[in-house]
Amino acid sequence: MPVKKMPQPNGGIKCVVNTCHYYGSGDHCHAEKIEVQSPNATTPDMTDCATFRAE
Repeated sequence: MPVKKMPQPNGGIKCVVNTCHYYGSGDHCHAEKIEVQSPNATTPDMTDCATFRAE
């Protein structure tokens, strides 16, 4: 099921990926929920936002 884009930002989530469908000005995320991957990651560089959708 697709993730809905909310009219207000999802508080507590900072996003600087301005090419994402869910990006909002001021580095906010407007996705109703996010999924962060990868299992067994040991550093921040080993993770990514699986919710990303290109604008």
